Amino acid sequence: MKCPFCNHTDTKVIDSRVKNEGRIIRRRRECLNCSKRFTTREQIEQPLLLVIKSDGSREPFNRDKLFAGIQIACTKRPVSIDSLENLVTTIENEIRDSGRDEVDAHLIGELVMRHLKTLDEIAYVRFASVYRKFSDKEEFMNELRELKSAG
Repeated sequence: MKCPFCNHTDTKVIDSRVKNEGRIIRRRRECLNCSKRFTTREQIEQPLLLVIKSDGSREPFNRDKLFAGIQIACTKRPVSIDSLENLVTTIENEIRDSGRDEVDAHLIGELVMRHLKTLDEIAYVRFASVYRKFSDKEEFMNELRELKSAG
């Protein structure tokens, strides 16, 4: 591994940690030339996963886009970045573990809502209102009533 500071190729691993259910290994390294430390992540190369959008078009799955949408729903809520990362990882793993190379955007939205409901109910309602495109306050109130009766 090349040192990002001095470009020397000899480094030693100081610490290794498994993340994401063994799918990622985080390694803390030290350069044997300049003694600076840096972190690398090793992960399995995933096959391309396509998302089928509502208009029928296809685009590559974008983890960052999923994270950003969930993060907006969780704005000013007591939800840590680690919780958001774990949620996105869980959703991505569920999709990839299904063995599909294409997934409907609707399924992704449903997975997000299912997991947000248990993580933070306010974030869930925020996400649902945008995802389901509530057209008036009555649809919003129906969702709240359903959430209250389920809890």
